[in-house]
Amino acid sequence: MKQDIDCKKLEKRIKVSMGLIKADLVLKNAIIPNLFTNEMINADVAIVDGYIAGIGNYGGCETIDCSKWYVCPAFIDGHVHIESTMALPSEFAKSVIPYGTLTAIVDPHEIANVCGIEGIKYFINETEHLPMTVYFMAPSCVPATPHEYNGATLKAEDLSQLLSYPRVLGLGEVMDYVSVIQGDSDMLQKLSNFQSRKIDGHLSGVFGHRACAYTATGILTNHECTTAEEVLEYLRLGIYIQIREGSMAKNLDMILSAIKKMDVCLDRLFFCTDDKHLEDIKRDGHIVHNVRKAMGHGFSIYDALRMASLNAARCYGLSNVGAIAPGYQADLLIVSDIHSFSIERVIQGGTTVSINGSEPSVSRAQQDKWVRNTIRIAPLSPKDLELRLMKDQANVISVIPEQVVTRLDRAKVCTQKGIFIPNEDFLKVVVIERHNATGKIGLGIVRGFGLKKGAVGSTISHDSHNIIVIGDNDPDIMTAIEAIQNSDGGIYIVSNGQILGGLPLPIAGLMSDMEASNITACIAQLNDVAHRCGVYHNIDPIGLLSFLALPVIPEVRITPEGLYHVAETRIISV
Repeated sequence: MKQDIDCKKLEKRIKVSMGLIKADLVLKNAIIPNLFTNEMINADVAIVDGYIAGIGNYGGCETIDCSKWYVCPAFIDGHVHIESTMALPSEFAKSVIPYGTLTAIVDPHEIANVCGIEGIKYFINETEHLPMTVYFMAPSCVPATPHEYNGATLKAEDLSQLLSYPRVLGLGEVMDYVSVIQGDSDMLQKLSNFQSRKIDGHLSGVFGHRACAYTATGILTNHECTTAEEVLEYLRLGIYIQIREGSMAKNLDMILSAIKKMDVCLDRLFFCTDDKHLEDIKRDGHIVHNVRKAMGHGFSIYDALRMASLNAARCYGLSNVGAIAPGYQADLLIVSDIHSFSIERVIQGGTTVSINGSEPSVSRAQQDKWVRNTIRIAPLSPKDLELRLMKDQANVISVIPEQVVTRLDRAKVCTQKGIFIPNEDFLKVVVIERHNATGKIGLGIVRGFGLKKGAVGSTISHDSHNIIVIGDNDPDIMTAIEAIQNSDGGIYIVSNGQILGGLPLPIAGLMSDMEASNITACIAQLNDVAHRCGVYHNIDPIGLLSFLALPVIPEVRITPEGLYHVAETRIISV
């Protein structure tokens, strides 16, 4: 996507390119990885009005000596939900810019599921003046499936109004593949309305005719590959594979190992985080973490950088970012060590925004009344939490460490007078509809979490974001629910009736209005408390909780209607 530029600026750029006038800024004696020719070039980079005017020998009004330093294109996160950082867009920007990410393709379907179109517009407004470029994909599945109870429903006509926004690139991840291949009228209308734009996919475990039918609608990308078989199948169909490395779902090692063995063309692969928490960004970095891992798998710096920048730019039609060449936006990284990828300076549009990891200057949100006060639940009694079973054999959700997928198992559980009694092996999970006070409550059993004498509750529960609590006793579950209600959303850990830790999330029940550093400290404390309360150390308690109610990821989920079998698209009994 190129911005219009007036003739005077073009004339000035040409004169700088020709060496007739000085550039605004010159990066002198740089080592430049050329992503078009796979060669290192020693040259100056001349920048004027935020764009690269020339590569060669230039003079500038300001110069930065880059001798023995590398100048690389800034990174692009090809698919991310800002809400998953639990921070405002401004704090997200402050967190990722020092690690070299200056473009993000954002799907705001989390806040859309709570606040509808107003939530999306809030995000668009809040990212207007950030020192990075944020593009949006219009959320296609709000709600994710007909079995969801969320805060808004976005039909085709609702999404059409987003087409007038310049930074809306297309239609967001189409999770409801069943509606696509069955020809649901509203889904087809959404796909039809966005045919001239880009359309993101969301597909796992679907092959053959169904995968062809899904792709034939114009869907272009997929970030849900968990096997080598899926990677090859979808590449053959022309789909761009977004290589995800988030906090819960970590698919990068598998995909990079697979494509290394396949020796396939890399042009349709690029990096994304999808859902990455602030503490993981602080520890590992953002897309730079993917670059380092790619080089660790034996990929060249050229291939790693293309997957971190140019390939995503080409996928989304961003023709002036992702590489270093005349006419490209001067979103650049000055790197001292190409092997460890140590970033010394981040330059956005020709202006330095971070030096040696310093936080950029970012303005914060002002108008957020449309995304507050979103917790509305019906009156709740302890009786509502009783899970009655016909026998001591039950369907249970078995969690898989470091994966968002689950397994449906049949197991013997403890009961007393026909009522399920949790223990350290089998915990109770509760989902409460919190948008319209319908009184809907789903109850289920979870294995593989490890909590003892307590409860963990949250309003981050993809994608409908109802209240979800896991616990081994009803009083602590009830206390966690009350804490969430009193703070207008949040994450709380309770044991023996006492709140051991909490993070209020007053922005749509998804985000804090604190600074990123404070959020990170709270999350670290919550994780520590959860693990001290018995949660297994190979489990991310907050991340796991957030995905247990998402009824588009195999194999079984919990919704306000009860257990949901994803492949069979139906509610099943416990």
